[in-house]
Amino acid sequence: MSRNVGDEMMRLLEVLRHQPTDKWVRARLGGRIVADSRAALLVWEPRRIVPTYAVPEADVRAGLVPVEAAPASDLPVLHPGIAFAAHSTPGQAYDVRLGDEVRERAAFRPDDADLAGHVLFDFDTFDWTEEDEPIFSHPRDPFSRVDIRRGSRHVRISRDGVLLAESHRPTLVFETKLHPRFYLPRADVTAEAVPGDMVTACPYKGRATYLSFAVGENLAWTYSDPLPEAAQLAGLVAFFDEVVDVTVDGIPRKRPDSPVAKVMKDEFGIS
Repeated sequence: MSRNVGDEMMRLLEVLRHQPTDKWVRARLGGRIVADSRAALLVWEPRRIVPTYAVPEADVRAGLVPVEAAPASDLPVLHPGIAFAAHSTPGQAYDVRLGDEVRERAAFRPDDADLAGHVLFDFDTFDWTEEDEPIFSHPRDPFSRVDIRRGSRHVRISRDGVLLAESHRPTLVFETKLHPRFYLPRADVTAEAVPGDMVTACPYKGRATYLSFAVGENLAWTYSDPLPEAAQLAGLVAFFDEVVDVTVDGIPRKRPDSPVAKVMKDEFGIS
């Protein structure tokens, strides 16, 4: 019987996973080395949708002070907005000490034989490089890809009956395990938009700023200076399909039931 690859990947979400990497990985705090490794692992805790780095203890340059772990998380999905300290597998938490600097619960050693001798570090707490390139937001997933394709579909986006954008020249972004996104020329955004109050980072595309409308805040985002791999997206505008109504070639699309929808409802009151 043939199996759907996407479904199989989602089943793995429930288990502790790891993948070796050949990248030279370094973490810094204020310019000082916390970890320096050529034998790092990418680790996904159960229900974590993005990986973090674990390094052999011998490659750690900072002090690790054992502390009581935070209560185990029972959230169905641990998206990047969920703090590193919310672990979903048993283990020992540590404060990281480097000279006079202390970062609370910024390291974790899982109780797992396959990860013995490795320590996970909070990505957001430190400055990271792969080889000599800085990276941000989270490590890239080697099993994910982002495909950017110009299109000619007729895309209409509205909310509460108000037309926000309409275009026959969308750029479509297909990202593994995520719903497609429609990026539209700014000229095709028909409703008045003002700068929102959020800035987020994507390791594949760059730093995004947000746009708000009369019918909702931070409903859309744009990359003014995307990473080279996503240069086609510069200046285009994408909307959260989770909270707007999208029609493509005259066919309404169902709003995705994704972790993003829950975050927008719980943290921003948008539904």
